[in-house]
Amino acid sequence: MPAISIIIPVYNVERFLERCLDSVLAQTWRDWEAVCVNDGSLDSCQAILERYASADSRIRVVNKPNGGLSDARNVGLKNAGGEFIVYLDSDDFIHPQTLEIAMALQQKTGTDIVSWYKDPNYRNKTFVRHFLGLDTIAYKPFGYRKKYDIEKIKYHVTDDVFAHCTEYSHPKGIDWPIKHFYVWRHLLRKSIIEDIQFIKGLTFEDFPWWSAVMLKSPSMTITYLPFYYYYPNFASIDLGSSRVKKTRNWCRGLDVSYRLYREKATDYQMNKWSQNCKWPVISSMIARWLDKFVPGTPEYEYVWETLSSLWEEGAFNDAQTDRDINSAEKLRQFLKR
Repeated sequence: MPAISIIIPVYNVERFLERCLDSVLAQTWRDWEAVCVNDGSLDSCQAILERYASADSRIRVVNKPNGGLSDARNVGLKNAGGEFIVYLDSDDFIHPQTLEIAMALQQKTGTDIVSWYKDPNYRNKTFVRHFLGLDTIAYKPFGYRKKYDIEKIKYHVTDDVFAHCTEYSHPKGIDWPIKHFYVWRHLLRKSIIEDIQFIKGLTFEDFPWWSAVMLKSPSMTITYLPFYYYYPNFASIDLGSSRVKKTRNWCRGLDVSYRLYREKATDYQMNKWSQNCKWPVISSMIARWLDKFVPGTPEYEYVWETLSSLWEEGAFNDAQTDRDINSAEKLRQFLKR
């Protein structure tokens, strides 16, 4: 059984797939398997996966009909044999020392999760190269070639994940913040997450998934090493979705997460999650975009019904900051009809 299973959902990413797999093969930590879930790709991804799998037995291919990103990740986890899980999107890539450093920190601290971060400059530099007509696929930033000394790495260990997790990009009063709900920034003990499913058909599925992981109260090691290279794929869910579709999905994720926390969270967990996760999502991803919805459309009706139900259940009664209060007022105005 490998120490780490890297779960890679694959769908129509023939331009990027080799780069992704090459970054896995370049890992200085060798005890891994890559579970590549081919989610009904219509391009040459299947052939690429078979070629890599035939060259290295650690690469396993699971074929399935198209079911979306969440479904592919769920299937990948079901087929994973490692004690630890790392998620990697197939249009992105990782630093060669990602697994080595993550496992070294886990072995040193014994925590359930080791968290790192994405390269803060790679995405913007890739946008610039794209608009200048320069190559963006083969391009790797200088940091990709940097070699890290485990003894010099700064990190923080905590048993209180709620004191650190936030959706704010510039959180105040949070030391060692774990910013945003990114799935692909962690080494996760499989036993912690194996009963948490990604919601099939939901985009921005990382919000309810990570909210559920937080409720397991995992011990965590936090480092800010820029090990993940997030590529701005214009066909991706994030860049390829309309604002109305994005907002609708955020509403669904909010509905699922709030009901889970109302049922299972302690007062402390609910307060921290609400302040640092729920309200940033409401303010940035939902309330500010409600004027994009056209009354009478299916999208409008779904969002109205979802937010109306949450309003009646008191989900928006705990607004504290001016921003939260303004967002709550936008919700109230939207629900008047």
